[in-house]
Amino acid sequence: MAGHFKKKTKTKEEIPTASLPDIIFMLLIFFMVTTVLRETTVQVRTLLPKAEALTKIDQKRLVTYVYIGPKKLEGNRIGETSVQIDDALVEDLGNVRTIMYSKLVEQPRLIVSLKVDETSEMGVVLDIHGELREAGTLRINYSSKREIPS
Repeated sequence: MAGHFKKKTKTKEEIPTASLPDIIFMLLIFFMVTTVLRETTVQVRTLLPKAEALTKIDQKRLVTYVYIGPKKLEGNRIGETSVQIDDALVEDLGNVRTIMYSKLVEQPRLIVSLKVDETSEMGVVLDIHGELREAGTLRINYSSKREIPS
């Protein structure tokens, strides 16, 4: 009786790959949805002034932010008025022209949004305005908060 049972030696052990594209697509969507884009670390204080009439910019990818305000120091102290573009503080205001000109070359429809602290020195703001004009970035926007009527 021992001869009646034969062992099969040819077994096929393959992993089914029919649903593999679906799994990859779901993983791709998962990572796209859960990924947080890097945001700028603001090194200057910007308490924005309030305004009644505001216009929202629809195309955020065209906007470059220029932060103007007192520099944040350790221990919740504030320093002199400083200018920040992207993640870097601009020490020499003449560098604003070259930075913004290179951004304008990359994106011809560039919009410069000035986020100016309400206590900033107006002389610095006017100097930045002049540098932006010299760079050819003429689409300038001032950021503000909506004033809630009482």
